[in-house]
Amino acid sequence: MTATATATAPAPAAVAASARHTARERFAAVTGALLDEEPRLAVVLADISAAAFRDAMEKHPDRVVNVGIREQLMIGVAGGLALTGMRPVVHTFSSFLVERPFEQVKLDLNHQGVGAVLVSAGGSYDMTTAGRTHMAPGDVALLDTLDGWTVHVPGHPDEAEALLRHAVNDGEGDGRVYLRLSLQENARPRTVVPGVFEPVREGRGGVVVAVGPMLDPVLEAVEGLDVSVLYAATVRPFDAAGLRAAAAGADAADVVLVEPYLAGTSTRWAAAALEDVPHRVLGLGTAQEELRRYGTMQDHLAAHGLDPRGLRERIGAFLRLRRA
Repeated sequence: MTATATATAPAPAAVAASARHTARERFAAVTGALLDEEPRLAVVLADISAAAFRDAMEKHPDRVVNVGIREQLMIGVAGGLALTGMRPVVHTFSSFLVERPFEQVKLDLNHQGVGAVLVSAGGSYDMTTAGRTHMAPGDVALLDTLDGWTVHVPGHPDEAEALLRHAVNDGEGDGRVYLRLSLQENARPRTVVPGVFEPVREGRGGVVVAVGPMLDPVLEAVEGLDVSVLYAATVRPFDAAGLRAAAAGADAADVVLVEPYLAGTSTRWAAAALEDVPHRVLGLGTAQEELRRYGTMQDHLAAHGLDPRGLRERIGAFLRLRRA
């Protein structure tokens, strides 16, 4: 499904009031308010963030369900609610939302032909000291094995709110939506149009697609380089038309995808978009090799070459760029 409606950013007063909130905190606050507005909305939790929904649970005890540490049951309950005509929003850390209950995602949602809004937290390595159990760099690649998923990767809490409201308020119909949240974020929000890549800058030396919170590091990395940059807050559906248009304006259809999860996740989509055009595609992201030291999120970004320095070296080498 290709969505073209603009996901409008929150009103300035709302933004100011929640400026210090992380995307996860913003999600909990906005979803609590949406429960008052949307009688079909239901929230399914597996203990994670349950405290943030305490007030909502007291107001709507029949529509806020905490199944405890039972992630497979969490997805099953969501599937059952969807079959009754409800619009379930399901939330926990990404490793427990996509990876652990993947069979239920495949069967209770996809196979039954029903939708839900899965909202993750933790990104690829936000909680480094929690270890590998709380890291899920392969979540989007795993969902790519199923059909019919819209995948949003906002780069700022304001964008997360806009995309959440779009997913709940019939912008996505009753489809299957994955909203991937992270502590990593860009300095300022952009007005996102679900399913459309936003041109951020133009150049002739190639196209760099920056996904979600990778926009700021990419812009720093390509400073002074003659490249176009597209911003993607939605990666599924993949904006093939937007990529083709940007590539047509370059001297060569060379594309670099910079994603905050498993490297190469979207390369096949980019290749399909340019299948009738001579092109090269490089996928940058989290490496398959597991990092077995905790460190910080910044340490992990640097180790995977996703900090501005690492990105500049790899983008420049691939595109053989000179300073503009």
